[in-house]
Amino acid sequence: MRHAVPAVAAVFACSLIVAGCEASRKDMAASPSPGPGVYTVARASIGEAVNDFLGVRPKPVQPFEFPHKTHIEKGLKCTEYCHEPVEKGPVAGLPSINICMTCHSAIATDRPLIKQMAAQQEKGLDFAWQRVYGYPHQSHVRFNHAPHIRANVECSTCHGDIANQTVAQRNVNLHMGFCVSCHREKSAPNECVTCHF
Repeated sequence: MRHAVPAVAAVFACSLIVAGCEASRKDMAASPSPGPGVYTVARASIGEAVNDFLGVRPKPVQPFEFPHKTHIEKGLKCTEYCHEPVEKGPVAGLPSINICMTCHSAIATDRPLIKQMAAQQEKGLDFAWQRVYGYPHQSHVRFNHAPHIRANVECSTCHGDIANQTVAQRNVNLHMGFCVSCHREKSAPNECVTCHF
């Protein structure tokens, strides 16, 4: 019985998706084609659509392994250059190639990765960073970094020990219980509208 509930839920979810796909196909017949190799306008495959529906997040693939540890050992802080917008607004931001090359046009210029970055900058290309954290749209979460920084919440509280990582990864499951517990502990506002819209 314990395994029957998830199986029934999965079958129900798939039947909803299939029914939705049939309706989408009829709608798409009247609209411009999304192009070859694309399942729907919104998702490239049925697998992507199912994962999105079930909240399964793809593992982000970064353009290279960023050495957080090396930069932090040199005395740089997350909010100084790389994630500077974090102190001003909702988004921490991901550093552009121009931010990196501000320092690396003079520092460690002989290293292969830095040479590769310089060549990429000359071509006018930027990094294709992928977000590691974030909430799905259907969560209706309005997260803002700035008040957390002002409240002296350490980055590691939500992001784990990023200082000892190369590739950023999800270290903390930022579910509602995690956030509510932290807000209670710090006597922060806990009304629904604090985080949800």
